[in-house]
Amino acid sequence: MNNIFRKFLIVALSLVAAVASSGYSAVGGTKADYTESVVDFEHNLDDYVPAKTNYNFYFTYKIVHPWWDAVALGMEDAQRKYLEKGIVITYEYMAPDAASYEDQTRRLLEAGEGNYDVIGVDVADEEKISPVLDEMVALGNKVMTFSSSDAAPDCKRIAYVGNTHNYQDGADLTEALCEKLGYRGKVGILVGSYGAPCHEDRAKGAMDTIAKYKHMEIAAVEYDMDSVDKAYELASEMLKDNPDIAGFVCCNMSNPVGTARAVTELGSKAVIVGMDHDQEALHYLKDGVIYCLGVQDCYSIGFDTLQVAVKIADGNLPGDLFPDKTDESTTIIYQEDAQSMLEILYGDVSQ
Repeated sequence: MNNIFRKFLIVALSLVAAVASSGYSAVGGTKADYTESVVDFEHNLDDYVPAKTNYNFYFTYKIVHPWWDAVALGMEDAQRKYLEKGIVITYEYMAPDAASYEDQTRRLLEAGEGNYDVIGVDVADEEKISPVLDEMVALGNKVMTFSSSDAAPDCKRIAYVGNTHNYQDGADLTEALCEKLGYRGKVGILVGSYGAPCHEDRAKGAMDTIAKYKHMEIAAVEYDMDSVDKAYELASEMLKDNPDIAGFVCCNMSNPVGTARAVTELGSKAVIVGMDHDQEALHYLKDGVIYCLGVQDCYSIGFDTLQVAVKIADGNLPGDLFPDKTDESTTIIYQEDAQSMLEILYGDVSQ
């Protein structure tokens, strides 16, 4: 985990993490109240009394990446608060260096043979992983999904904690782009990983939004596989093939950075919208290279995931104690918000 990122996120536990100035909530597309947190670091456990004093969980996700480091910090906060109540929670938190449904399948099947109270997964490929989860549930494993990608709608997983509005995030970011461009021009879309529900849904939201406007068109749609370097290469190629590209929609945390590098290097005036809180991306946002970013509340995702896992481990099903889907927020932030986010998340006070 990025130690600088960890240090300043833990310090931020004592702060009210609200972005200064303005922002737009991607949930419903409405203007966010100035007092609302973009990332909520202040959490307390709910009133549920766990049935045991020891729990052991297994969590796996798409790829080793700072985005999931932020989720892990929320988990660690919940773990500490349970320990204060005399409840010991241990868990594995593992992922591959490159997104792969084959690797995720292997990890899940191995975990199914282990002694875990609950197995959680951020789904790498909805079509390929959902049947694996069904098989695991049929064998008696307690399985949940978390983070940014749920399983297929008919999957037998017990519950999901994370972003339930990825399509809307993509649509709202693209609407902001279209407005900025005066509803005219070519747009490149960088998706992320093949089959990842969050990336595919955001791209679909982007494509459907662009399709509403007769003077806008999609120049290209490419998959960067969560790689900054690959995103840079793809964005560079798009700009060379289509020098008149007016904007980019970036559907994960890596591709806004790669795209911004390409736009800067090639001297393009293309407008960039994208996802999340990468430090370099926030600097590009501050400098006006990126127009806006949709920041997910990763900390809350991690904290709530651990709480729901405890309840599932005790044999509870979705209902009064927790919903089938615990929704977490996304807030769209703009240039005037960038410095506040850099200070809150990274302790970065450079001006």
